This record gives sequence, structure tokens and C-alpha cells, in this order.
Amino acid sequence: MNIPSVFWLVPIASIVALCMAWYFFKSMISADEGTPRMREIAKYVRDGAMAYLKQQYKVVLYVFIALAAIFAFMAYVLHVQNPWVPFAFLTGGFFSGLAGFFGMKTATYASGRTANAARKSLDAGLKIAFRSGAVMGLTVVGLGLLDIAIWFVVLKSLTDESLIAITTTMLTFGMGASTQALFARVGGGIYTKAADVGADIVGKVEADIPEDDPRNPATIADNVGDNVGDVAGMGADLYESYCGSILSTAALGAAAYALTPELQLKAVIAPMLIAAVGVFLSLLGIFLVRTKEGATMRDLLKSLSLGTNVAAVLIAGATFAILYLLGVENWLGLSFSVISGLAAGVIIGQATEYYTSHSYKPTQKISEAGLTGSATVIIKGIGTGMISTCIPVITIGVAILMSYMCANGFDLSMSSESLAHGLYGVGIAAVGMLSTLGITLATDAYGPIADNAGGNAEMSELGEEVRHRTDALDALGNTTAATGKGFAIGSAALTALALLASYIEEIKIAMDRADVMMTNVKGEIITAAEATIPDFMNFFQVNLMNPKVLVGAFIGAMAAFLFCGLTMEAVGRAAQKMVVEVRRQFKEIAGILEGKATPDYGRCVEISTRAAQHEMILPSFLAILIPIIVGCLLGVAGVMGLLIGGLAGGFTLAIFMANAGGAWDNAKKNVEEGNFGGKGSFAHKATIVGDTVGDPFKDTSGPSLNILIKLMSMVSIVMAGLTVAFM
Repeated sequence: MNIPSVFWLVPIASIVALCMAWYFFKSMISADEGTPRMREIAKYVRDGAMAYLKQQYKVVLYVFIALAAIFAFMAYVLHVQNPWVPFAFLTGGFFSGLAGFFGMKTATYASGRTANAARKSLDAGLKIAFRSGAVMGLTVVGLGLLDIAIWFVVLKSLTDESLIAITTTMLTFGMGASTQALFARVGGGIYTKAADVGADIVGKVEADIPEDDPRNPATIADNVGDNVGDVAGMGADLYESYCGSILSTAALGAAAYALTPELQLKAVIAPMLIAAVGVFLSLLGIFLVRTKEGATMRDLLKSLSLGTNVAAVLIAGATFAILYLLGVENWLGLSFSVISGLAAGVIIGQATEYYTSHSYKPTQKISEAGLTGSATVIIKGIGTGMISTCIPVITIGVAILMSYMCANGFDLSMSSESLAHGLYGVGIAAVGMLSTLGITLATDAYGPIADNAGGNAEMSELGEEVRHRTDALDALGNTTAATGKGFAIGSAALTALALLASYIEEIKIAMDRADVMMTNVKGEIITAAEATIPDFMNFFQVNLMNPKVLVGAFIGAMAAFLFCGLTMEAVGRAAQKMVVEVRRQFKEIAGILEGKATPDYGRCVEISTRAAQHEMILPSFLAILIPIIVGCLLGVAGVMGLLIGGLAGGFTLAIFMANAGGAWDNAKKNVEEGNFGGKGSFAHKATIVGDTVGDPFKDTSGPSLNILIKLMSMVSIVMAGLTVAFM
């Protein structure tokens, strides 16, 4: 069957997104970067960020070459893998890395210009920071849709494979994107938090100098870290979330409508078209974001919410038209599945804002706890983070049930047809949640740009009014970053559930390739291609009474905690080295604290770089090795348990860590605005300690978990042939 003409909207949307990203980038570059001192500081940060990224990409390149060689061996020697897999894997990693690179390049040029714009007005600073963040959002969706469109056309035109085989093969470039994203997130997170914790402990607590003070040797490393962790890392992270949701849903559509080829093709391209239309609506939302001078935190949040909410409402309406005109079966029910995903994203975002913004009581109470010391700040923050998991978990649960039922005409039965269609509804809900990623990622990437702008303003001594504006933009960025992390984690939960069903389809393809027969629920001998999902579950005994499933679930939940423990310890070790170095410079370089001598910024950048390169290897490789080992030892049932346990444990833990860290950070900002004693007070020092504890929570371990959840699923799918070989 030929590719329908409506499909070409997908590559067109990708090109429009990339062109608009280029337009916003050129608009930002044309703005004035400020005084010579501002330019000098921006260059320090830019050079450090690019040097780190270059070194990280070298390490990742070696990993990708090794993994691609393994996949090639599996495909061309063992014949347990599709021959296109090694190439799809490499392109996924390449585009993911490219998205992070472009986003970080933009951010490092934008921060100084944002600080300079803030000298004029709050609105001018917001526009530059937000539209520079939009470069990241539009680059991610543009490259993601371009990669998907190219592979779909190539595999559809050059192979005789079925749509099921084509879509499951395309999922493997999702593994490439996930692998790159994990290295970027973990490495960047270790880098930035080692510098941040070191700068805060010695500079703000011990030496009693302001944040981002140029006398602090770790300041430049801290600002570099904001870019490599929260821009390059987040870009690669959400690139793989975006592609993973579209590809897993396309694979589910191919499986659900396998008996009706015309409907099957429509179900495959439907998520691609929804994402394509989302590009245009994201652009509309981006142009709506503006504010006024003297705006409060709630005013700033409203200005960003206007853009994101308008885009969300319009994509909800557009979905009905897309699915109706496409002629997808049960278009009305599937449209409501998309709306359930969009609604879940909005609710999670609002809940995250409530628990992390200092405009609301939870974070204000953490600030108040600072009056009695750092211990009570930490206790209150942990409690707030734990309580904050309730709304997102319940919301995702309701979204899963609603999207499943809407796709089935409000039927919760587990028949083979209902199950396949219901899971397709869950997948398309994930696409709905991420369809306006162009603007939602812009609000996230905006955060580190605003943070760096504040650092530039402080180091350039721009004055109290400018610093007040950049502080307002920075506090807003802390909340939007926390909201973005909750959004990314929520979409990961829906996508991971869809990937579970895709894993089943890949196992069936691997069994067919190996000519392995199976029995259905009636006890009849059939081929794997003829098996329904209930047949599959029955044959492999995927039920809660099977100890392999239970053991796999325990290992999956444990993997989330092990991963967080390793990354937290990595930050701790790197931060210790940073603290020692900053103390050494204060002691040995005469005149630093008096402002008469220049600190050795390069040494601190080097410490963070080396620590990140070394410490990111073990946790990243564990994410790849655990599914392979479980698949070989416990088989398909064990892997299903692993993925379910990892999803449930990892999702809840990620929400807790991201929200606790965001609340601690904004509790400190709340005190710095003059509450509970203001800067330099006892409460301020206590909340600084809480903030340093929360740094690896929210910027290293927590956000990396959503990649871990999906990467384990992707690895399981790619290694399905190996699992079948060990049956």
C-alpha cells in the first residue's frame, strides 16, 4: 500500500519547526550581549560548556560503536535481529545528541543577552529567555519528526516488511535516543550538581558571599553545568520521550489493526499527524507569552500558562478533525483518549507548580522550617516530596483507564481485540501529552537560561534592580523546570506502558524468525504471528502467581533505587572534590575574597568534567545490562515483571525526587526575597543546606529515572531475539 499524501504533513511540520528554531536563534543573536564584562563571562561559560560536550560525545561515540557492532553481529551472524536495527540505533543517538547540542549552543549565547535585556524591562528579559528556550523545543520536535518521517519512507519503500515489522524496527532508533539521553542526563547532572553544591557550601555558607559571586572559583563551573545538565540533557531526554511515544503508538496501531490493512496504515500515521499539527499550535502558543513590568510570580506563571494552555486546548480540538478526516476507526473515542493524555499533562503540571512554587504553602512552609535549622528543612522537604506523588500517580492511573476505555467504547474487557485497541488508546494519550512539546519544552529550557542570566548579572555587578528582575525570572525557571520534569516523567509512564505491548510484538516477531511454535489459550499449536496478546500472556505465564514475574518486578523497582543511589553518590564524591578545591583557592590565592585576585575557574571546570565523564559510566551501563541479564535468566515473564516494577517504582520515585528538589530550591529563593529573615539569616543558611541536598534530587537522579524506565523497555525490545534464543 502506498504512503498516503496526508503523511507528507509530517516532514513539512518538521522543516517548519527547524526553520522557526533558526529564526528565533538569529533573533536572539542579533540582540546586544551587553558590556565587555558581560561578554567575557558569557564566553567563559560557552567555552566550558562546549568543551564538556565535546568530551562527553567522544565517550558516547565509543559506546555507540560497540553497541552497533553487537547489533550487527546479532543481525548478520546470529540472524536474531532485523538488519536495519544497527543503522536505526545510530541515527536515533545522532539526532538526540544533535538536539542537545543545538539547544545548549543557543542557551550559552542567550543568557548574557537575557541579562542585558533585563536592564531594560522584565518583559524584554522574559522574551529573549523564553524564545531561546523555544529553539530547544522546536529543534527537538523538528529533528524527531524528521527522523521518524525519513525512516518510515525508507522502510516502507525499500523493504517488503509488514507494518508491524517496520514500526517495531523504528522503535530501535528510540533505543539510540534513550542511550544518548541517559549519558547526557547523568553526565550533565553530575557535572552541574558537583559545581553547584561545592559553590554553595563553601561560598554561600562558609564564606558568606552571594550566589554567583565572581570571587567563588566554582561559579563558572556552576553556570556551565546548568547548560550541560538542564539544556543538553533535557533536550536529549525529551527527544527520546517524544519519538518513543509516537513510535510505540504506531507499533501498537499496526498490531491492533493487522487484519484490516487500510485501517492499519491510518492507525500507524495518526500519532505522527497529531504531533505534526502540534508543531504549528506550539508556535502559536510561543508568540502569546509576554508579561508586564513589576509582574509577580503568579503573573509570570500565568503568562507562560497562557501559551501552553492555548496550545493544549487547540490540539485537543484539532485531534477530533485529524482522526475524523483520516478515517480512523472509533475516531471519536480515540480523540477522547488524546484529551485524557493532555488533561493528565496539565494536571501534573499544576500539581507540580503547587508543590514547588514559593507562591504556595508547601514551599513556604519549608522556608518557615528554616527558622529552626537545616534538619527541619530537610525533613519538611522530604515529606512534601512524598506527599506530592499522590496527585501525579492518581492522575496517570485515571488517564490510563480513561484512554483505554475511550479507545474501546468504555469497555474494560480483556478480549484480544479490546486489549489491542485499548493499549493503542493509551499510546495515543501519550502522544497527546507530548504533542505540544515545542512550547512545553520551551518553558523548561527557559529555566537554565534565566539562571545563567542571573549569574551573569551578579558577576557583572549590574545593580540591584536588574538582579531583582533576573531573580524573578530565575525563580520562575525553577518552577517551570520542576513542571517540565513532572511532565516528562508523566509522559514516560504512558509511553513505557505502550512499550510493554510493543515488547510483546517484538517477541512474536523474534519467535517467527526463529520458527518457534506456541500454544494458544485453547491449547492449539499456532505460529507466533497468529497469537493474540492473551495467547502470549498464557504461553509465557505472565501472571502474578509466576515467581519469575514477581522476581522481575522486585528487580525493576530495585533498579530505580540502585540507579538513584549510584548517581547521588557520584554527585557526592564530585562535590567533595569541588569543596576541597574551592577551600584551597580561598586559602592559597591571596586576595580572592577581597576581589583583588582572579580565581582559577578552569580548575573547577576540569574537576566537574572529569567527575562527570568517570561517574556516568556505571549507572548508564547498568540500565542497559539489567534487562539483558533478566531476559537471559528469567525469560519473557521475568522481563515483563522487570518493566512493570521499574515503571511503578521509578515513576513514583522520580516524582518525589523532582518535586522535593524543586521545593527546596524555591524555599531558599523565598527566603532570599526577604522572608523569614532574608539573605544571610539563620533561615537562609538552613534553606541553602536544603537546596544543596535537593540539587542531585531534582537535577541528576530524579529526571534520569524517566529515561531509565524507557531505556529498559527499549533494550528489552531490541534484545527480544536474544531472549527468545535463551528460551
